Amino acid sequence: MLKISVRTRSALAVAAVAASAMFLSACAPLEPNLVKVGRAELQLPPGDWEHIDQGTNALFNVMPDDVSHDLPMRSQAVGLRGPQGETLAVIVVQTNATNNPRDTTLWSHTCPEQRGVQVEDYAKGSPVRIDCLRFKRRADNEEFLTKNRPALEKWAKQNKAEPLAPYSHVSYRYATAEGGYLLVEALVDMRLLRPKTVGTDQFLSAGKPAQEWLDQFVQAAKNSVAMLDGRFVVPPFPVPLPQ
Repeated sequence: MLKISVRTRSALAVAAVAASAMFLSACAPLEPNLVKVGRAELQLPPGDWEHIDQGTNALFNVMPDDVSHDLPMRSQAVGLRGPQGETLAVIVVQTNATNNPRDTTLWSHTCPEQRGVQVEDYAKGSPVRIDCLRFKRRADNEEFLTKNRPALEKWAKQNKAEPLAPYSHVSYRYATAEGGYLLVEALVDMRLLRPKTVGTDQFLSAGKPAQEWLDQFVQAAKNSVAMLDGRFVVPPFPVPLPQ
């Protein structure tokens, strides 16, 4: 009879557990929270997210005109629900339908300054690319969406996707000379961006978490355009979800 030492049995047991783990990990879904939109994959932070009907997709007329001047886009929206089913945030993504390469593309969009809106033109007015962040801390008053993004406001109300006031509006557009394009818009309950404060010092520094989150948001979008799978890893909101 073949005898197996205790040490050998232990090694075999460890190997069997490792093999089982490899088998199970190969069978299990690796990224259950990915949302497909055109060439991109949206990876969402923890929370109760749901798909929201975004309607029709779009064709962009870009310059210079050629056989493929109509650039097909795909859109997808997702919403984050709170403990009572209320909308805490909604994110709308629009990007290229495919990774097909293009000739040099000229974009006519600009990134103008706007009173009361934080505007960052990272492209410095470049005629061949877009790199534009716009952030409105209080987007629920002064008819901001009505005047600036009426289509988004109408869609949010029709789909009951408007967060509870007060909420912020984030818009980031990134486009390359090769025709890569990404637009991400978000309406976010301010409780997720601005912590509760006690005293003057905390009040004066309350905006820092939102700024850090915006930096992460912008970098994640840029990374998405550069990656073959378009993976856009949405950073977690800086303030924990309300319970």
